[in-house]
Amino acid sequence: MTLSRRRLLGYGVGSVGTGVFSAVPGLLLLYYLTDVLGVAAGLAGAVLVAPKVWDVLLNPVVGAASDREAVRTGSRFRLLLLGSVTLPVAFAATFAAPGAPLVAVAFILAASAFACFQVPYVALPAEMSASPAERTRIMSWRVVCLTVGILVAGGLAPALAQAAGYAVMGVAIGAVMAAALLAATFATRWVRSSPGPAPLGLVAAFRVARGNRAFFALLSAFVVQALGVAVMLAGAPYVAAHRLGDYGLTSAMFVGMVGPSMLAVPVWAWLGRTRGMVRAYLAAAAGFGLVALALVAALSARSVAAVLALTALAGVCYAGLQLLPLSLLPDTVHADTARTGHAQAGAFTGLWTAGETAGMAVGPGLFALVLAVSGFVSLEGSAAQPAAALTGLTLGFTALPAALMFASLPLIIWYAKESRERVGAA
Repeated sequence: MTLSRRRLLGYGVGSVGTGVFSAVPGLLLLYYLTDVLGVAAGLAGAVLVAPKVWDVLLNPVVGAASDREAVRTGSRFRLLLLGSVTLPVAFAATFAAPGAPLVAVAFILAASAFACFQVPYVALPAEMSASPAERTRIMSWRVVCLTVGILVAGGLAPALAQAAGYAVMGVAIGAVMAAALLAATFATRWVRSSPGPAPLGLVAAFRVARGNRAFFALLSAFVVQALGVAVMLAGAPYVAAHRLGDYGLTSAMFVGMVGPSMLAVPVWAWLGRTRGMVRAYLAAAAGFGLVALALVAALSARSVAAVLALTALAGVCYAGLQLLPLSLLPDTVHADTARTGHAQAGAFTGLWTAGETAGMAVGPGLFALVLAVSGFVSLEGSAAQPAAALTGLTLGFTALPAALMFASLPLIIWYAKESRERVGAA
């Protein structure tokens, strides 16, 4: 069955909301803690990572619960609705909290609410169509909407925070998030979810998923890449403020990255069809790593034009890093159904979301560690930063993400090997 554009958009619009939540805390929360609240870099990193560690543990539980709900009701609607209603409120509270402990509590609640939406949401494409080509169409729409969300996050959130304060920004961006999440929740009520033949508990679901080596290879590659992107995202406002001398360039860097990524989605889809998904995926990861390395020279020269041009190239590669693994993910779910007789999309997407969350959580924490080790001084201007701190934040923004992208390449090759063996065994 060919899905209508209305249904594709109805599903995809949810990624506007998830894109906002994935991007804004990663982009601004560490900076909010260190340069607004005056929290030491090491403690600020802990505040960001601890709630996400909880979320990593929670996601597989939500995945198993989502499958049980789908067995009973034929739908994943209730969890989607719960996340849609609670996430925007907790997000706004995160940026209104006056101190590190309250920020941590609000962020834990926001991460938990995000799991309630994201886990069943990622499970839906495997249930919307049995056709790999149609699922690539679904993911293309999703990634375009995701980039819109990230564009809103990176273009609007820093400007709002600078002009009206972080609390106002949290409320305004939370309203955008609520509209997108609720729209997708109600637009996908037509999807019939049919995991089974019987609901599995968390341990049993994990045991079923554990035998799918292709899934774990793909997940490993995606997590390492998410870590690299998250490190770069956390470093953007520091580079703008302390290397380029203008915090306002944070928005320009983000818009410059996300705008081209939206246009690049059809190109990566075409490359995946004509050259193969794995080859295209390898090219996207390697390309992102090379661009990150090139940024070292651009920042050393303090060339705003070069930095913006290179971030645009990074955005082109980022589109591939989103589209291609998410297009391959439902294939691993369907292959596992043939292998085990159990259709447990929620179990897989719970693990997938846990891995993605871990990468996005550890990224800011890792960048905070770089700041702490290099002697970054909180609540001070760029003139007060020691040379070691400026070098550290530069390399944290460039060389570290590059190394992580290159480290993901063998994992993509492992996925390709496991996929070939799976096909041969079939």
